[in-house]
Order: sequence, then C-alpha cells, then structure tokens
Amino acid sequence: MKIALLTDAWLPQVNGVVTTLQELVRELESVGHEVLVVHPGQFATRPCPGYAGIDLAVRPGQLVAKMLDAMQPDAIHLATEGPLGWAGRRYCLRQGLAFTTAFHTKFPEILYAALRIPLAWGYALFRHFHRPSSGVMVPTHGVLQMLEQRGFSNLRQWTHGVDTQAFPFHGEVCQSPLTGALAHPVSLYVGRISYEKNVEAFLRLDMPGTKVVCGVGPLEARLKAKYPQVRWLGILDRAALAQVYAAADVFVFPSRSETFGLVMLEAMACGTPVAAFPVDGPMEVLGAHTGRPPQGGVLHDNLLTASQEALSVTRSEARSRALDFTWAQAAQLFQQYLVPAHVADTEVSVSVTKTVTSLSSGR
Repeated sequence: MKIALLTDAWLPQVNGVVTTLQELVRELESVGHEVLVVHPGQFATRPCPGYAGIDLAVRPGQLVAKMLDAMQPDAIHLATEGPLGWAGRRYCLRQGLAFTTAFHTKFPEILYAALRIPLAWGYALFRHFHRPSSGVMVPTHGVLQMLEQRGFSNLRQWTHGVDTQAFPFHGEVCQSPLTGALAHPVSLYVGRISYEKNVEAFLRLDMPGTKVVCGVGPLEARLKAKYPQVRWLGILDRAALAQVYAAADVFVFPSRSETFGLVMLEAMACGTPVAAFPVDGPMEVLGAHTGRPPQGGVLHDNLLTASQEALSVTRSEARSRALDFTWAQAAQLFQQYLVPAHVADTEVSVSVTKTVTSLSSGR
C-alpha cells in the first residue's frame, strides 16, 4: 500500500511526535508499505513564533498537491494541524479524497499558556480541522473522552511504543559518563523546556540529591539562570539519553497536559520508575486508566509525594510495564485505522474495532 503521511513535526525537531512518526514509518516500511513523508524540510520555512527549533512550511499548498498527484497514494494521513496538515486537508477536500488525522498534542493548551488564547477558540479551530477526517487517532482513552466531550467525531484510540533495545534495562542505577558521579537520589526530567510542560513544578521540588534536565526550549535561558544548581544537559542522542535514564533514581514527569509522554516509557524501559500527576498521559502509560494501581511508578496530586514514593518502585516493575508497549502493535493499529483515499474503494475499507467511537455531534 502507498501511504502519504503529511506532518509538520519531523527531523531535525526533537520531540515525542517526531519519534512516534519515525518509528511508525520504520514499522510500516518493514512490512512492505511505501510511505511518502511530506515534511517541512521539503519547503521554504519560517520559525514557529515563540518556539525556537521548530520551522513551519510557508505556503506549501501547491507543492503538496504536486507531490500527492505524483504519488497517487492509496491512503492519506495528516499527522499534525500545522501548515502541511491544512494544505493536505484542502487538497483532499478539493479532490474528494478520504483521509485520516491524528491528535498528538494539546495545542489549545499551549496557545493558552503562551498567548492566553482562550481554550474554546483553540478547540473550535481544531474541531473544524478534524471534522472531515474519516478517523481521528488519539493516543489515550482519556484524551478520546476529552475530545468526545468537546464535540469531536470519528475518534480512534491509538497507542505508542518504545524501542526496548535502544533503551536497555539496568537492574541498578548506573553512573553515566556524561554526568559523572552525582549525589543521590537523582531526579530526571527529559523533554522540551516550554510553557505546556510545567517544568518548573519539577525544578521547585524540595528533593535531596541532584536534579537533571535534558532538553531545550523557549524557557531554557530563564530557568537555567533561576536554577543554577540543576544539571542542564541539552539535547542528547539516543545512546547518551539511555545512559542518563539509567543513571536516574526517579523520572519526574510534571506535565498536566501531555497526551501520552513517550519519555516515560523510555525511562521505564531502562528501569527508572516514574513520578507524575494523575492525568491522561501518565495514567495510560502506567496502566491506571483502567482503575488498577499504577505499574512502574507513582501518580499523585502532590508531585513531591509522587517523587518520594516512586523511589520505592522496583526497576524491574518499571521495565515490565514498558514491555507492554511496542511499535509493531502501534503500526498495526495505525494500518487498521487508515481508509482508502478514493471513495470508490470503500468496499475494502479497514474494519473498525471496539476501540473506535463514532459520534453524531455536528459542532
């Protein structure tokens, strides 16, 4: 099958969406599919306002149409709601083609945190973007319910995975060559240093030992100046990041708005337990969304309490939970949710599983 994947998030960006899409493409190609990735690097770009390191395509419509005309894909997936997503959406609607979309990021919350744009406005725009989609893939049951309540339709519960070879298990905390000896316990945060990540909730914790931060973002300079005692490591490659995960006693995930949180799975794969708030992403990753106790970490409304209690979670428990998530499973679900681009091909449309909800709201 020829699959066109349009995304505003791609290399050299470093974030969970890029990781997810890279792994997805790798898995799809490994089972024989041809994937055309349409990404910002193929267009003239400009920096995303307020987000250094993220470039957006400028006026991509004509070239997007040319690329899709040349490929004649069997299925079209719009992974993001940026300029390329909107260009793909416009192309499909003009050509009468069916397509799927994904909701990876709570951008309305980001817009509110950064620019104070009301949440209702942001979600109205996103609801408009996704309305003609034949299937909106979402990473957790909690996000699906939230979007359902906000009037989104054709929702499909997807999932993500983790490369357990790239992030190998360590039964004991290991010293990282990158950091050298650190005072324990070592509390680690990995992710963008930006408005929606709530990083300062981690930095403010009155924890003994050492705090370590991996990542960059628009708040980096201010927070580095405010918290000079923290070890700031910037962006690391996978091998170095795996070593840093293995050197931590606890991985602290302070975001309240994350739709999933791949970094938690990466830490857990290395054996490092997670401390987080009991919100959508962490609840799904730790298995608490079903009403069961969390596995591989601790969820608590008090992040300090969660961090302290997570120190007692065994590294083997964290690894065991991470093994429940594979990219092969994520790619298989993705393939199931794709729809034929041409309406005449609907008789070969994929089957819908019980994880799918279809709503009748016309908002």
